[in-house]
Amino acid sequence: MTDLRKVRRTEERAVSASGEDPTGLVVAFLTELLNLEQTEQFIGREIEARPVGNPPTAIVASVSGERFDPERHTSRTEVKAVTFHHLVFDTAHGRARVIVDI
Repeated sequence: MTDLRKVRRTEERAVSASGEDPTGLVVAFLTELLNLEQTEQFIGREIEARPVGNPPTAIVASVSGERFDPERHTSRTEVKAVTFHHLVFDTAHGRARVIVDI
């Protein structure tokens, strides 16, 4: 959505989410981050997250970044929503593939 190299870590936001399973948790957490951008124009640069449960069904995170500044930040493709479409969440290897609606 923008060049993260130009985003400074000047503010922090607490973000939490929960889901019925790890896949639902991924969608819920990314949706919370998207809502933060859409409602407060806050762009996260760094995330420190702690999963809750085994397998994880909740997450508590601290997101550092700053509000979008059109003078310094380029506006790229806007993400409209996070979807379950072809979502892959691999807890064993610590990676995920998520397709978003733009």
